[in-house]
Amino acid sequence: MANIDAKLIARINELAHKKKTEGLSDAETHEQQELRAQYLQAFRSGFASQLEHIRVIDPLGNDVTPKKKKKTVN
Repeated sequence: MANIDAKLIARINELAHKKKTEGLSDAETHEQQELRAQYLQAFRSGFASQLEHIRVIDPLGNDVTPKKKKKTVN
C-alpha cells in the first residue's frame, strides 16, 4: 500500500465519517465513489505486483513455482 496516497485515504475516511453523521451531498457522493475506485485500482495494482514476485520453494530448497506462474513473470 506504499503507492496509495495518504491524502486519498484521509479524504475517503472523512467522507465516510460525514456520511454517517450528517449525510453527503450528490457531489460528495460522486467524489466518494471516484476516490474509492482510485483506491481499489491502486490496491489491486500493488497486490498484483506482490504476487508477481512470489516464489514457491519446497522443503529441499527447490523452486517449485507453477509453470503458469513462471510464464507471467518472465
